[in-house]
Amino acid sequence: MNKKKITFGKIGQGLISQQELPEEPTTSGFGTFGQKPPEKNCNAMKEIRPEDEEEMQTLQKVMGMTGFGKKAKSFDIQEILDNISKTIGSHKAAMQGKEGNEAKTLVISQQCQEESKEDDLLIGPPIPSQVDEKSKSVNKKDSDEDTDDEDDSETEAEETNVISKIPCTHEVAMTHGTKAVIAIAADPSGARLASGSVDYDVSFWDFAGMDSSLKSFRTLQPCENHPIKCLQYSMTGDAILVISGAAQAKVLDRDGFEKCETVKGDQYITDMARTKGHTAALNSGCWHPFTKEEYLTCSQDSTCRIWILYRPRAHKYLIKCRAQNGVKTVPTTCAYSRDGSAVACGCIDGSIQMWDRRKNFVNPSLILRGAHTQGSEISSLSFSYLGNMLATRSCDDTLKLWDMRAFKSPLFVASDLFSRYDTTDCMFSPDDSMIITGESLRKAQTNGRVLFYNTKTFEMVHEILVTNSHVIKTLWHPKLNQIFVGCGNGVVKAYYDPKRSMRGAKLCVVKTHLKPKHIEIMSTQQIITPHALPLFRQDRPKSVRKQMEKDRLDPVKSHRPDLPITSGQGGRVASSGGTLSSYVIRNLGLSKRIEDDQDPREAILKYAKEAEENPYWIAPAYKKTQPKTIFQSDESDGGPSNKKQKT
Repeated sequence: MNKKKITFGKIGQGLISQQELPEEPTTSGFGTFGQKPPEKNCNAMKEIRPEDEEEMQTLQKVMGMTGFGKKAKSFDIQEILDNISKTIGSHKAAMQGKEGNEAKTLVISQQCQEESKEDDLLIGPPIPSQVDEKSKSVNKKDSDEDTDDEDDSETEAEETNVISKIPCTHEVAMTHGTKAVIAIAADPSGARLASGSVDYDVSFWDFAGMDSSLKSFRTLQPCENHPIKCLQYSMTGDAILVISGAAQAKVLDRDGFEKCETVKGDQYITDMARTKGHTAALNSGCWHPFTKEEYLTCSQDSTCRIWILYRPRAHKYLIKCRAQNGVKTVPTTCAYSRDGSAVACGCIDGSIQMWDRRKNFVNPSLILRGAHTQGSEISSLSFSYLGNMLATRSCDDTLKLWDMRAFKSPLFVASDLFSRYDTTDCMFSPDDSMIITGESLRKAQTNGRVLFYNTKTFEMVHEILVTNSHVIKTLWHPKLNQIFVGCGNGVVKAYYDPKRSMRGAKLCVVKTHLKPKHIEIMSTQQIITPHALPLFRQDRPKSVRKQMEKDRLDPVKSHRPDLPITSGQGGRVASSGGTLSSYVIRNLGLSKRIEDDQDPREAILKYAKEAEENPYWIAPAYKKTQPKTIFQSDESDGGPSNKKQKT
């Protein structure tokens, strides 16, 4: 293959003439012998004259070929490199000089700006130095006040943002009974709510199936004559743990039917490790946050026990609570951490004790003596959703917030919060920005309150006046974004926001309550007289089924509807005719009504005499041609007349 040569530019104008061409050497080249023969088929190249060149240029301009015929460019590489080096050196020198000039110009411009500012400010004679210093101090004070106002506005904005998160614009009251509601639980999905009271009852509320009457669909007494102290749904919502004043805890299913009951221990054994269950009344209990078959209970026998759901005949682990001097102390509340790795309990000696779930339960891994006043029950322990904070509520009228990373002193203490019941609880909001707790009713007060404290500023953000009774239990459901409050007068209140809350109480409020229709039934008592005469004896039905079959055949008792009309004879419309044509004739065509029950021949013969005396249609027509009427002879005696043959 012949490779094409790459050339620069186009064909030049200065062509070399034949005279300027160098003569070819006569010496022999490689591979040839002797002189090269002259070429015959070649034309001599003529020199281009200036006249021809001008004519060519005009032709190119006319044809638009202006770039045709330029000389090829020649590139000297060494010259190009020298030029580049020179330009780089000059550029460096120029940049250095420019930087110096720019610095000078900046200094000069700043001075000019300052002078211009001073000139702008100074109008008229110069201000004395004392007055100038006073004005500067006033400006500083104003700037400080502005910053303080900005900080105050920021804190107010934060408080308003926190308050807007509380769903409390609407409320709904559900009546449990007449006595204090000391236990509340909601399943994780938010479909059902359970409430327990001092009157031994547990009520189940189904929001999807409840109407505006707000009545529970089931109420039962699972522990007979013991008050319900604690209720909690499992993580899947299919079981509910019931902690009562008895020594045995019960687990109910979703509809309230019993699934299992823990065993009771031997009261005459002092070592609690040798008994299989609690020997005294229970105080609290809770489910494991991830293991759906494990739950924890604490009792007056100074122990906490961990159980497995389908093995209620004996506990799995035993935890003994000890005071500082080594004697027993009673745990009043217990809880799992959010990740389930720790078990915590609050004791009556005011201490908070924690054990690591992954190790043995011999010695507590974290203990804090004197967290609350000794002798007052710690009514609630609540871990934050992030797990780094702990809130405790005690009967010493305090609420405390602890940091798990520095557990020696509380971060925040809210005092003077009266709590009459030992089940008054506290909990965190779903975003850990607030702590919510209830306050019991004092003698001078008129309303029980639900209080909200900010976890960052440790200030009371908001309060809700619930009712003229105690506020014992509070529950802020994270999925529904609704707050449920158990009161001392047997009422469970639900607070929600139509825009921020979901389902729950919003479902049943919009449903209208339909009153059931009362059916009045007259019951007849049957008098049984075995020796009565047959004339006066009442017939006793042999079976209910046969009596129902007889009543079904009776058109009156079975309320049989009217049968469809098959004909006009004897039906409901017999008076007006059974067909449409008869109805039209009787109502529109004739002024006199005709009875359908009479014989049609008799009806026609009624007018025979009148027709004979006053003929109108037929007799006048045949009067001339047939004055005497001729009728067809009666051939009924003979056979039928033969048909005429067709021609």
